[in-house]
Order: sequence, then structure tokens, then C-alpha cells
Amino acid sequence: MKKSILTLASALLVAFYSNAQKVDFQEYDLDNGMHVILHKDTAAPVVVTSVMYHVGAKDEQPGRTGMAHFFEHLLFEGTKNIGKGEWFKLVSSNGGKNNANTTDDRTYYYEIFPSNKLELGLWMESERLLHPIIGQAGVDTQNEVVKEEKRLRVDNQPYSRFLEFVKENIFKKHPYMGTTIGKMADLDAATLAEFLAFNKKFYVPNNATLVVAGDIDIDIAKKMIKEYFGPIPRGAAIEKNFPQEDPITEAMTAKGYDPNIQIPAIMAAYRTPSMKTRDSRILDMISSYLSTGKSSVLYKKLVDNKKMAIQAGAINASQEDYGTYILYGLPQGETKLEDLIKEIDEEIAIMQTELISDRSYQKLQNQFENNYVNSNSSVEGVANSLARYHVLYGDTNLINSEIDIYRSITREEIQAVAKKYLNPNQRLILEYLPKTK
Repeated sequence: MKKSILTLASALLVAFYSNAQKVDFQEYDLDNGMHVILHKDTAAPVVVTSVMYHVGAKDEQPGRTGMAHFFEHLLFEGTKNIGKGEWFKLVSSNGGKNNANTTDDRTYYYEIFPSNKLELGLWMESERLLHPIIGQAGVDTQNEVVKEEKRLRVDNQPYSRFLEFVKENIFKKHPYMGTTIGKMADLDAATLAEFLAFNKKFYVPNNATLVVAGDIDIDIAKKMIKEYFGPIPRGAAIEKNFPQEDPITEAMTAKGYDPNIQIPAIMAAYRTPSMKTRDSRILDMISSYLSTGKSSVLYKKLVDNKKMAIQAGAINASQEDYGTYILYGLPQGETKLEDLIKEIDEEIAIMQTELISDRSYQKLQNQFENNYVNSNSSVEGVANSLARYHVLYGDTNLINSEIDIYRSITREEIQAVAKKYLNPNQRLILEYLPKTK
């Protein structure tokens, strides 16, 4: 009876979410190639104006790493009609807030304004695209800002470089081998002409997706968008042809050192397929099964029961071209790193030979339903998702349909994907160790 009640409750939950969470949107292209997505939501008198550019760290030239992240900062310097240092003042004085972020695959800028400031948001983003001021003074200023960010977030943060060490060993050809923040020496060496060329190549309407979401009148928004973005000239076509990686067939080992830690860590990392694939989504579920919450497999075994680790888990760092799947543990007491890997491998072997329980499977489904609801619970989150699904997946409607993919994943598929990708001969073992002075 208890199982029947749980099944009924889950079914009702799915039906409720399916009806309540559908995101309506319109999308079209301007003549200059800019993709536009509009979403009306009158729940609150706010509007999000955002632009996602399909440029990230992987698009940089060798010896000039960090360019994409640098532009995340540089394009706040000012424009022909917005003075240096005035961007943030203009936003805050009109009751708004704004930010930007960069990954290996894309760069995202957004503003959140009261809905009666829609035109201001559109004008500011069109200014960023059409009239940016890129001069040596601004480059020098932002160079110092980026260096300080690197010191704060990377150089002086414990365990902040583990992904950097993993990627530089997992990837042999693809530019994912680098870091998003890049190398400071590369930015120091870059000339103003190189910054101008990077802007001219990537910050063009045919490499941009504009999302306007919130309390808007669709017809008025379309007129404003045409007025502010329509006249911007199309850029040259951008070709992306990244080298393909050879499969990993023999186990690799490496070490990374961090001066900010006292407790070492161990990582088993596997190169996995693009986040656009069904297998990548199944790996998401495997990660949740292994490490989401204190009742998850690795936490319960290694932290709670055996007291071998102070932390253990799994990360599916999926990206547009490849993914990096990482199993990790931080030892407790006298536990050896190799013993942690042995215990983790035992759990993977169980997944590869046995189906996870019905109860664990239902728990996963509930977790992903909850994630789906949370990601679409604010107009800010919806705007980000709309842009991301179009730019990186090529299917904006995944904002509504991706949850159906997760719902359709079976226990048998979870077992099959664990067997396909998580094998000792397909991985890197990285020892992440304290660096002694």
C-alpha cells in the first residue's frame, strides 16, 4: 500500500508540473542574423533583457587564453553613449541590477529592470554590441580587475584548481584543456589590435541570442528590438572546427599541487560525450544517485558508515562538445587515497552489474522534477534557460521538453551507461596534494 501511495503521489506531481511549468515563448531572427526569444510573464512587474554570445574560452587562440572572460569585463567599460564607469550607475539608478558570466562555450550578459524600463535595457545591450569603447586604458583597467579575480577565486581558494588539473590531462587536442579565466601572461602580452579583432569576430548579431522575458507587451517589444538591433551590421560568418579527441583506452595518472590545502584529494576522471546527448543526461542521473544529499551512495558509505572520507561524490561537468565526469574523495584520518578509489570503484561495479532499486530510481525522478521546477521558478532563470537551450543545444523548446527525456530514462539505461563510460582503462587518476613551501 505504501508503495502504491508513493507511486500515485509521484504521478500526480508529474501531472501538476507538466501543466504548471510550461514556458511559452516566441522566437525569430532579425535580418542581421540575431536570434530573438520573447517570453511574457506578468507575475511580477519586471523584465529581463539578456544577450548570450556563442563565444567562450574554447574559441581563443593558443597563447591568448582568457580573452572571452576578459571581454565579460571589458564590455562594461563604456560605449559611445555610455561614459566610462557609468554602466552600473545607469542600471542601479533605474531600479535594476545586472551581471555577466563566461564559460568555455558562451558568454552571457543580462539586466533585470522594472518592466517600464524595457527600452533602457534594450538600448544598453544594443550599445554594448554596436558602440563599445575598446581602448588601451580600458584594457589596462580590466586587466588588473581580472588579475584580482584570479587571486581571489583561484590562487587563494582551496581546491580551486582541481578541475584545471583534470582538464589539462584529460584533453590532449581540444581547447577544453585550458581554463576559462586563462593565463595572465597571455592577457599581458595581448595587443590592443588583438582585443579589437576578437570583438569584431565574435561580438556580432549573427553570433548573439537576445532574450526578453517578463512583464512585456510582445508587439511593443518587437518594435523596440527592431529599432535598436535591426540596424546593426551582420558580422562575418564564424566557423568552428575543433579537433576531436581520441578515445581513452589506457588508465592515466597525474598529480596536482595546491598550497591552500592540508588534506589531499583523489579524483577519477572520465571523458564523456556532449551535454546534448542522452548519455550525458543519464550521467547526470548517475551523479545524483552517487552523491546528491547525505543519503546518496558515496556519502552514506564513505562518510557516514565507514568514516573513510570527509567528503565524497560525483560531478558530471558536461559541456557543448565533451563532458568531464569526476568521482572524488577527501580522506579522513589515516585513509589512503588508493583505498578511497577502491571503495568508489566497488560502487561503480555494482551499478554496472545490478539495476538500482525502484526506490532509488523514484528518488532520482523526484530530484530531477524538483530541479526542473526550480530552474523555471523565476523570470531570470527562464531567460537564462531559453538562451542556453538555443545557443548550446539548438533547441529552445528543451526548456519544456528536456524533463521528458529525464523521465524516460530507465534503470537499464543507467546500468548500460555506467558500463560504457566508467571503466578503469578509460580514466585519469589525479592525486590532488598539498604543496609544501
